[in-house]
Amino acid sequence: MERDITKVTIITVKRLTATFSLIGCCCMLLIIWLFRKYNSLAQRLILSLSLAAFFDSIAYVMGEVLPDGVLCNFQAWWLTYFDWCALAWVCCITLNLYLIVVKEIRTDRLELAYHCAAWGVPFMLSCLPLFGDYYGPAGAWCWITDEHVAWRFIIWYIPLFTLIFLMMLCYLRIIYVAKQRVTTWSGTYEPSRERRKVVMAEEIKPLKWYPCVYLAVSLFPLLNRIHNAIFPSQPVFILTLLHVISAPLHGLANAFVFGLDKETWGQLTITSLQLAIQSRFCDSTRIREYQTANVHYVAQIDEEDSESCGDDTIVMVSMPSITLKDKGP
Repeated sequence: MERDITKVTIITVKRLTATFSLIGCCCMLLIIWLFRKYNSLAQRLILSLSLAAFFDSIAYVMGEVLPDGVLCNFQAWWLTYFDWCALAWVCCITLNLYLIVVKEIRTDRLELAYHCAAWGVPFMLSCLPLFGDYYGPAGAWCWITDEHVAWRFIIWYIPLFTLIFLMMLCYLRIIYVAKQRVTTWSGTYEPSRERRKVVMAEEIKPLKWYPCVYLAVSLFPLLNRIHNAIFPSQPVFILTLLHVISAPLHGLANAFVFGLDKETWGQLTITSLQLAIQSRFCDSTRIREYQTANVHYVAQIDEEDSESCGDDTIVMVSMPSITLKDKGP
C-alpha cells in the first residue's frame, strides 16, 4: 500500500513539473512568434531549443510507467532523443556566440549545419540503446533499465557534464573578450560600432545561464542514478522525488532565462502585447492593383501673360488653375 502511494506521488509530481515546463515552452514560442523574433539567427536558435524542450516535456507528461514493450521503448527513445536535442541546441547557441564574439565570424551560413547537428546526432545516439534492447521501465518513466547502468552514463551523463564544462569554459572566454572590447578603444571612433559592443555585452548576460540551467536540473538526476547503480534494490524516496522535480524542468528553466533578456522583458507590457496582437491579427492594410487611366491636363493661361512673351525671352509661366480630367480606363 505504501509503495503504491509513493509511486502515485512520484508520477503526479513528474506530471506537474512537466506541465509547468510545457507552459514555459509555449510562452517562449508565443513570444518569439508574436514579436517576430525569429528574424534573428540567435532567436531562431532559441526557437529550436524551445521546440526541443517542448517535446521533451511531453515525454515527461506521458502516462504511468509502461510495461516493457514497444510503447515503453518508444517513450524511452522519445525522452532520450529530445533530451539530447535540447542539450545540442544549447551547445549550438554557445558555439554561435563564441564564433561571433571571439572569432568574429558571420554565422548565418552555419544555420543549416546547426540543424543537422542538433537534430541528427541525437537521433543516432538515442537509437543505440534501442538496437541493443536496453530500453525498458526505469523508475518513474521508461528509459535505460537498471541492468544496463553503464549505458546510462555512456549515453547521457558523461557527455552531459563534459559538454556543460566545455560550454562554461567557452562563456568565460566570451565574457572576457567582450569586456576587453568594451573597455578598450583603438582606431577611428565609430559610435555605431561602440554601441554594438555594448549591446553584444548585454546579450551575452542572459545566454550564459543556459549551461547553468542544465547543470542545475541534471545534478539530482545524476545523484539518483549513481545511487541506483550502487544500491539497485534500495531506492531513496527523497532522491527520486528530487529527480522527478528537476529533470522535467528544462522548459521552465529555459523560459526563465529567456525572460532575463532586457529587450524581451521590456516588450512584455500591455501596450506592446496589444500592438503585437493587432499587427498579427488585425492588420487591415491591403496592397491592391489599379489600372492606369488616360489623364488629360488642361492649362488656362492669361492672355496678357502670353502676349508679353517675346521671341528671345524665356518666361516662367505660372498656371494657377489646372483642370484634371479623367477619361476613365
